[in-house]
Amino acid sequence: MKRKQEALDYHSQGRKGKIEVIATKPCSTARDLSLAYSPGVAEPCLEIEKNPELAYEYTAKGNLVAVLSNGTAVLGLGNLGALAGKPVMEGKGVLFKRFADIDVFDIEVDETDIDRFCQVARALEPTFGGINLEDIKAPECFEIETRLKKEMNIPVFHDDQHGTAIISTAALMNACEITGKNMADMKVVFSGAGASAIACANMMIQAGVKLENLWLCDTKGLVYTGRGEGMNKYKDKFAKPSEWRTLADTIKGADVFVGCSSKGALTPEMLLSMAKNPIVFALANPDPEIDYPTAKATRDDIILATGRSDYPNQVNNVLGFPFIFRGALDVRASEINEPMKIAAAKALAALARQEVPESVSRAYAGQKFSFGPEYIIPKPFDPRVLLWVAPAVAQAAMDTGVARKPIADMKAYIERLEGLQGRSKDVIRNVVNRAKADPKRVVFPEGDHPLILQAVSRMVDEGICIPILLGEPEKVKAVAAEHGIDLEGIEILNPETVPWRQEAVDAFYELRKRRGITRFEAKRQTHRRIYFGALMCRLGKADGLIAGLTMYYPDTIRPCLEVIGTRKGVKKVCGVYTMVLKNRVLFFSDTTMNIEPTGEELAEIAMLTSDLVKDTFNMEPQVAMLSFSSFGSVDHPLVRKVQKAVEIVKATRPELKCDGEMQADTALADGVLAENYPWVDLPGGPNVLIFPDLTSGNIGYKLVQRLAGAEVIGPITCGMAAPVHVLQRHSDLNDIIHLTALTVVEAQQQK
Repeated sequence: MKRKQEALDYHSQGRKGKIEVIATKPCSTARDLSLAYSPGVAEPCLEIEKNPELAYEYTAKGNLVAVLSNGTAVLGLGNLGALAGKPVMEGKGVLFKRFADIDVFDIEVDETDIDRFCQVARALEPTFGGINLEDIKAPECFEIETRLKKEMNIPVFHDDQHGTAIISTAALMNACEITGKNMADMKVVFSGAGASAIACANMMIQAGVKLENLWLCDTKGLVYTGRGEGMNKYKDKFAKPSEWRTLADTIKGADVFVGCSSKGALTPEMLLSMAKNPIVFALANPDPEIDYPTAKATRDDIILATGRSDYPNQVNNVLGFPFIFRGALDVRASEINEPMKIAAAKALAALARQEVPESVSRAYAGQKFSFGPEYIIPKPFDPRVLLWVAPAVAQAAMDTGVARKPIADMKAYIERLEGLQGRSKDVIRNVVNRAKADPKRVVFPEGDHPLILQAVSRMVDEGICIPILLGEPEKVKAVAAEHGIDLEGIEILNPETVPWRQEAVDAFYELRKRRGITRFEAKRQTHRRIYFGALMCRLGKADGLIAGLTMYYPDTIRPCLEVIGTRKGVKKVCGVYTMVLKNRVLFFSDTTMNIEPTGEELAEIAMLTSDLVKDTFNMEPQVAMLSFSSFGSVDHPLVRKVQKAVEIVKATRPELKCDGEMQADTALADGVLAENYPWVDLPGGPNVLIFPDLTSGNIGYKLVQRLAGAEVIGPITCGMAAPVHVLQRHSDLNDIIHLTALTVVEAQQQK
């Protein structure tokens, strides 16, 4: 129930659904509008009429794909219909954009007749550079794709067939490499005879498996010559004379099992009957034909892949379709042919044999990957997949004569692809995955707030932290029950009744007795949960603290400063906001703490922020010290303060890339620094902006958040002796999760 509501909330909160259309050209003045529409739009229209190929130059056609479905086979849910399938098609569009920067319109066609569906698809050709058919049931999907490929001059690709086929073929290539098996000699047995299974079988034959050695089983048993029931022309290709009738009969001595069917189709007994070093692809989702622990316990010589992300060797279609379309679109391919699919499979297989960079390991909670039985295909979040698969597909399109705009310089093309991979997409995910690698204890003083409870429950499910909720247990449980939140296994502490309460009171008294705190006052203050939570961090009973949802910022941070204090050697803490923009990530500091910092304090802020960027976000800090002057253009005490800060940073941390003073547009506008100040050593441009005072910092981050639509993480408190982060009063679920993940990562570092 909890997950169901979370999924429904995800799709319905804020702007409905998961996608929107954004203009790529200015539309803010009358002149802009006259160019975007009438009368200026007439010029490209007339040019396209004379030369239709110019549609790729003057419109979005060349980077636009239709995700087209009639909803007759939605995921594993069956024939839900076109409208009910729309969330899936929107999701497919999100993946296209996320992994390959391809724009998508999802089009749900309320039509099951093959002729009429094809008629609709053909009529869309002027709009799109390619069509991704999705969730159409077999055998109609075969006929639809075959007809559209013949009748249209843009790529048509049914991902349910070919996506799984390409990824599993890549996995098979590498499994053969590891086991020493020869594709031409292997016995391959399929469970399932739908769109995905038949496409996988056909592609594996293209890769080298012999048709006479490949056996297909469906719900009626083996597909054999003369079988009447449940047969069609697509299965007929695989029918052979045989006395076998069941999967159990057929699988004996098999080298490879490919499951595109249902849970439990492959039993341990069947697995034991397979040949030495069996290769098993149990791809039914979410429950494979044989579950991973059972299969590994049954055969220790197995190479096993599933469709699940929680086990090694996930066969995930997202490794294929975004990058295949990227390569096809970039050469204006008229189709996606078999050599292009094989090229994609070979590229994936080759990439898995390469040394895996640390960045991929960080994206998967610190797991180490190297080519072998537990790693035969790349991970979906490996950024190198785009750089290997798209060029391979583009090259195959050129080699086979279907590319209408060949790439002249492949090296330059790959460099352009690299430019699509802004670090902004990975920032939050990498932090969350690092937290999962070693969860720490985080105390939540507002333990009876519904949003905190919802976030905590989700974080426990995902393994992000070990939460400690402060509050009266009965009240906390009542609030959780009211909102349908499961708190099983989550610690709830009542500060009034914990056995070590006196230890907390004594600690606070000793800490503050020379700051006007009497023993009575110490006892009174520790009744406040924010003070008690801070004391838990000081006493080592928690590793970090998250609070502020129901309190003002000063009322949250002051108790933490009084009790926890700053790290050794730190004089001033600061507040940082991470601004995640479309193609860049910026860190704004100080935005919450120091109203009028001195030059010395600005220098410390710059160094603390740089440490955060390097250690927590795994990015190389490039620091711009901001002002209303650029490199001495104005002489003023406020400017000299920033200049002094730069001098201190350079003297204290000469290895840190830091310069200034400079105006904000000098720091951020493309090419301005390199053109006007070539002696400034900030390669790639600044990503850390240090504001000269709290007024400018606070205003600056809020303007960027509201006007530029930045995704914001923060405020992140830097310099505390234990990680403490203060939520904004309007924080949402993701804000809590992201700040908690940061808290865990910082606690990992401090340990």
